[in-house]
Amino acid sequence: MTASDPARGKPEGLRITVEVPVLSLGAGLADYGGLGRYVDSLRKPSGLHMTLLHVGILNHLLADIESWTKGRSTPEYVLPEIVSWLTELPVLEGFLGKSSRLVPLGGGRLMGLEVDVPQEVHDYQALLVQGLHVLLDDLGLDNIDDFILGSPALGYRSPRWLPHIAIGKAKSRHEDPIEIAPVAIGFGDSRIRNREALPSAQ
Repeated sequence: MTASDPARGKPEGLRITVEVPVLSLGAGLADYGGLGRYVDSLRKPSGLHMTLLHVGILNHLLADIESWTKGRSTPEYVLPEIVSWLTELPVLEGFLGKSSRLVPLGGGRLMGLEVDVPQEVHDYQALLVQGLHVLLDDLGLDNIDDFILGSPALGYRSPRWLPHIAIGKAKSRHEDPIEIAPVAIGFGDSRIRNREALPSAQ
């Protein structure tokens, strides 16, 4: 799940996501560096992560909700509810995954490792989406599935979650999936990216 918001231009604020950091990939930096033969501009290993839920820039999400509810759910009411929900989410403990495939992401502009993860990770991600659904219902939204798929802030392109790690730019816009030698990946506990940007954390 990646976000795209060209209509709003340059982002104003930090994107909020629920993610798990990559702690290890294969045998180390050499294994990761070897992926550079398939992609351009490899991302720094220290920043690699897998997104479980993309919430987006809060001001944009608040605007999407206010527009969807025709002004009934105001930012002043909605923001504390969203922050409270996020900060009370249970933590998913670290786990091991593996990858043997590079796939195009974001309309082909990026490449990422498609990751096989334990069932409990799929269950946790489904719990996040279900929780988001309940939150939006409590905030007065109708047709919530349509809102989730249509909100530019949330940035969903598909209702199906593909576990992946974005690693760099695709060499061409219409890159095909690439099979690679299997690589083990260690993930840390789940966390809220840019948690410090949440009002209650300031």
